[in-house]
Amino acid sequence: MRVKLIVAYDGTAYHGWQIQNNGISVQQVLNETISEFFGQEIKVVGASRTDTGVHAKGNVAAFDVDTKMPAEKIAYALNRSLPDDIVITESSEVPADFHPRFHKGRKTYEYRILNRTFPDPVRRHYSLFYHYPLDEKKMNEAAQYLVGEHDFTTFSSIHSQSATFVRTVYVCEVSRRGDEILLHIEGNGFLYNMVRIITGTLLEVGGGRMEPSHVGEILEKKDRSLAGPTAPPEGLTLIGIEYL
Repeated sequence: MRVKLIVAYDGTAYHGWQIQNNGISVQQVLNETISEFFGQEIKVVGASRTDTGVHAKGNVAAFDVDTKMPAEKIAYALNRSLPDDIVITESSEVPADFHPRFHKGRKTYEYRILNRTFPDPVRRHYSLFYHYPLDEKKMNEAAQYLVGEHDFTTFSSIHSQSATFVRTVYVCEVSRRGDEILLHIEGNGFLYNMVRIITGTLLEVGGGRMEPSHVGEILEKKDRSLAGPTAPPEGLTLIGIEYL
């Protein structure tokens, strides 16, 4: 049986999703927990390889297991053994050809910026503290240049190993809620560090160091050096994945 999981986690204590040699990962914890529970060697495949410190409310994973336990009950059973910062919010049986990374889907990310005079220790792991004034309206204006199908080389890490840099962004919006500025972005896929580089670039716009129209210009030039810095990971959350 192939089982799909919806996984939420606080990424603060983990070296990202994917198994690493230099620290514990979310995938490693799931592999160990599920293997021990079923008494079989289980390897979980995830949809999104979130980076160190990045959070998720709806990452998707799948694994194969020989069991008579109803798939919808597996989440309840595994959550008893998982640490408090990893929770399976749903489990279900899926066709044997389902692959969370290669099935077409729509991913949604959010990046939170705490824009105020002093930090908030309660939110330090879940937002980027930025004390300089930011113009969220200009940031949102700039974000609209990213909507559509484009080559996003400008907004990809130089270490990206993707076969193509073309992605489609369906929604890219910046709004303010009290002392937080929120970037909401939806797309058919994202390159390595793409959302964090977009955030770093929009911060340049919001701080008055770059005009909104310049984002469209540098997008067309396909040159990473023209974009802003890569924003830190703690403000980023994978909200969910909707399969088409």
